[in-house]
Amino acid sequence: MKTGITWLRFGVEQTEGNVLYCMLAFMSSATPTRNESKGRLLRRSASNSEGNFLNTLGQRVRLLRNRRGMTRKMVAREANVSERHLAQLEAGEGNVSIVLLRRIAGAVSASLEELFVQDAANPEEKKMIQRFLDRIPPNRLEEVLSRLTREICLQSEARRGRIAMIGLRGAGKSTLGAKLAEDLGVSFIELDREIEKDTGIPLREIFHLYGQSGYRAMERRTLERVIREQERAVITVGGGVVTERETYDYLLSHCFAVWVKAQPEEHMSRVMAQGDFRVMAGSDQAMEDLRRILQSREPLYREADLCVDTSGSTMAESFEKMKAMLKGNSE
Repeated sequence: MKTGITWLRFGVEQTEGNVLYCMLAFMSSATPTRNESKGRLLRRSASNSEGNFLNTLGQRVRLLRNRRGMTRKMVAREANVSERHLAQLEAGEGNVSIVLLRRIAGAVSASLEELFVQDAANPEEKKMIQRFLDRIPPNRLEEVLSRLTREICLQSEARRGRIAMIGLRGAGKSTLGAKLAEDLGVSFIELDREIEKDTGIPLREIFHLYGQSGYRAMERRTLERVIREQERAVITVGGGVVTERETYDYLLSHCFAVWVKAQPEEHMSRVMAQGDFRVMAGSDQAMEDLRRILQSREPLYREADLCVDTSGSTMAESFEKMKAMLKGNSE
């Protein structure tokens, strides 16, 4: 039987004087055609593609959650979704609205883009590890996995023994850090004071004599010393540590980081309440500058393991909130 073809004008576009016609071809036949069979194959292929997409998305959500050290229960509570729904998403078995996906991304401190974009190409070290694993006989894989698991768990426990409080001045990190150290029965260390001890120079003079870059170098050396000496401690670190990538990565890999966050107005009022009016000296745009600094550093602060927002809360309330979050994260 002959197949009839009908052309239907779908749209017209004017481009530099030329008229372009978009046409759709409709084919009719009493028996299945090659194109119809091809269509079924395409639909099956699309279905497989969607399944692969959901699996990849689920794996990505689970990876980001594990990187933040968060349980599924914690993410579900933070994102206001059911734990069952999150489990289905991670298993690649459930669909999810873009609104819920946005909430989940926020709960693991990631952007929507990070859920869909794979990590950059593996560095050379990872490639070397993969080549090494490829040479291991199958009968020894279980032994190697067991040894790696023990080693990684030991490192994770060592990291959790040191809690680093980060954030801008005035958020309450020193107050909360001191209370937490007392509660845990561990040393409380203020890194700025340790820098002064190591150098024998007041902090203000360090900046005057050596500038920002000199201070950052001293900060890195002192942080390394403190971490070598302290297996368990609560450490408060200057708010600008996040701008020095290598130092910040070192801190994140050796400490459990807690970002103590507050609104700009509260940062300012708390510092002034301590009797320090330098924040307002010589600048009518102090508040605007503070907002700009917070905005630029927020993506870096979000790399911390936990975020404690002290806005609108007393230090006692914030401390109880932080304790509950730390306990939930260790479960």
